[in-house]
Amino acid sequence: MRRLTRGVSRESDGTWIIAPDHLDRAANYEAARAKERPVAVATLSSQPLEKLVGAEAATWLDRELVAADPVQLRDAGFGHDAREAQARRRQWLVAQGFAEEVEGRTTFRAGMISALQRRELLRVGAQLSREMGMPFAETEPGANVTGIYRRPINTMSGRFALVEKSREFTLVPWRPVLERHVGKGVSGIMRADGISWSFGRGRRGPSIS
Repeated sequence: MRRLTRGVSRESDGTWIIAPDHLDRAANYEAARAKERPVAVATLSSQPLEKLVGAEAATWLDRELVAADPVQLRDAGFGHDAREAQARRRQWLVAQGFAEEVEGRTTFRAGMISALQRRELLRVGAQLSREMGMPFAETEPGANVTGIYRRPINTMSGRFALVEKSREFTLVPWRPVLERHVGKGVSGIMRADGISWSFGRGRRGPSIS
């Protein structure tokens, strides 16, 4: 801000010179920034909190419960509601065997997020299988994914890409770059943290994590 407003300068002897209207310049600078980007909005979940409590899926609540640096929540308004939802979700996870409470402390099972996500994908895959008339096939890390990208599928665990193969289809993590290839052939390798895609014959596509 000092360089942009030019209201403060440093002399060669180390002293600072502050312009008389420095506060006005600083206020104008902050007002201009607020006008350009008035609010930063991030979607935490496409579903309301109430639906996340008992969801057979990897929800935002689950990711926050195991996060090393979770979102700081106030004990008022949305923060209060989210805290209550987390407490109820924690109880659900314990009942489902994904967590354990010992002396007032909750520990979560290793691989809980992946297991919850898989549970939802199997259910969604079965539903789509009935609609499409072809079997759903899971894709494991390290497997090749080759087929026609049809459309995105929104789930509580996140957004996935429906890739149709010759006799079956699969669901893999969706990325915005796929929308340029709807109805086209895609090829990639499934990894634990994403997919390395290739688009078109003989061309190596971008790596996406």
